[in-house]
Amino acid sequence: MNHQDASNNVTSTVDSTENARRERLEEINSEPGSRPALEAKHGQVWDTTELQLDFRVIGFLAPFTQVRRRDNGEDGSMEFQHDPRFYFNYRPNWR
Repeated sequence: MNHQDASNNVTSTVDSTENARRERLEEINSEPGSRPALEAKHGQVWDTTELQLDFRVIGFLAPFTQVRRRDNGEDGSMEFQHDPRFYFNYRPNWR
């Protein structure tokens, strides 16, 4: 990825997670799970409406999203699949 700063210098940003993320994204979306299957494997699962009720989304970097719990302000991350769109595997960020 290239960025241009105010003095028109172009710099490259290397995403060291890109290959791993692409592999995980393909794994998740090649055989998307039903809600019951995802719950059996990962525990709690959210659809988009439920996610918005419980979390504030901070950012996406597929297949991951960074979130903040609305009830206690805890930051964490989770995975998501594209279709049907479900969010799962919530992990709190440890400080």
